[in-house]
Amino acid sequence: MDKLQWRKKLKQLLLSMGKEERKVKSEAISNLLFQTDEWKKANCIGITVSRTFELDTSYIINQAWTEGKIVGVPKCYSKHKQMEFREIRSYEELENVYMDLYEPKVDVTSCIEPSQLNMIIVPGLVFDREGYRIGYGGGYFDRYLQSYDGSKLSIAYTLQTTNSLPHENYDIPVDTVITEEGRFR
Repeated sequence: MDKLQWRKKLKQLLLSMGKEERKVKSEAISNLLFQTDEWKKANCIGITVSRTFELDTSYIINQAWTEGKIVGVPKCYSKHKQMEFREIRSYEELENVYMDLYEPKVDVTSCIEPSQLNMIIVPGLVFDREGYRIGYGGGYFDRYLQSYDGSKLSIAYTLQTTNSLPHENYDIPVDTVITEEGRFR
């Protein structure tokens, strides 16, 4: 399958999941993340705000705030296909921009430099055993990760994993993928 076919297949699988299954697995995956050394050492994390069909990241964001961690959420600039992470301290600092994505409001948040982030939880639709991923097709994270040296983790349901995916030279693999069944890579 090519990347387009993978995207279509995984969106359908994610949309077919029940609300309770999504909740139980999202909590299990979040709890496994909280046990990692990367999480324990990080005081500044980058993470996306999940959409309804995605693995729920609210558990992670809320736990980060509880532990006093700085939470950065990406703000995308489509004109130049670039993004930056901006610190949010509450969900009220977010706005629904397009495609049901929530991003930080620029006027009430501050930019976080890549060197400040200890860990980025990189989103995607499907992940392979080498840490390569297929995202939503914008390339924002691959461009951002080119100048990022910290921990790169992804969280996913097991159904979002496979042995091997097509990837390009510019694709940057994550260090670890965490599912409800454990972690790999």
